[in-house]
Amino acid sequence: MTAFTIKSAQSDMRRGYSYGAPGVLVSGSVWLVSGVVAMTVSAQMSVLTLLVGGALIFPLSMLMCKLLGLPHGHTAGNPLGVLAGEGTVWLIAGCAIAYGVSVLRIEWFFPTMLLVIGGRYLMFQTLYGLRIYWVLGALLGATGFALALLRAPPVIGAFSGATIELISAIVLFVQAKGSASD
Repeated sequence: MTAFTIKSAQSDMRRGYSYGAPGVLVSGSVWLVSGVVAMTVSAQMSVLTLLVGGALIFPLSMLMCKLLGLPHGHTAGNPLGVLAGEGTVWLIAGCAIAYGVSVLRIEWFFPTMLLVIGGRYLMFQTLYGLRIYWVLGALLGATGFALALLRAPPVIGAFSGATIELISAIVLFVQAKGSASD
């Protein structure tokens, strides 16, 4: 049995999930597709697109890792793996809340999801030991709050989430690549 320190557990998570970059890229792509659906089909369908696509983020990011020859999993016994799972419970509850809010006011769905996802990313700082997740979480949360106050249309919320996550994914991939060459 391997004894983990917080630093070694975080290092294992960074190595095992390429700094989380593939997941953030897939998530940003789901937000992007949801924005396109909001523009071309309807706000209601964009809500379903984000929820269904969101449920596929982890398996799609693991598939991406496998296809790209990247590591795709943490070491058995890493205690941060449990934290990741526990955070998923909050995420599912947050999605249910966001969907319920959307039934009342469709324009509140994306700001609510930005707040929920932003809160989840704050926890990723502990998982990976990377402060960029505090920045990512704060940006998503602040954007969600601002869009709610502005009563922005759903398409703006979807594209805002996509933009923030896709830029963050690029930064994370660069960090992961820089770390691999050390």
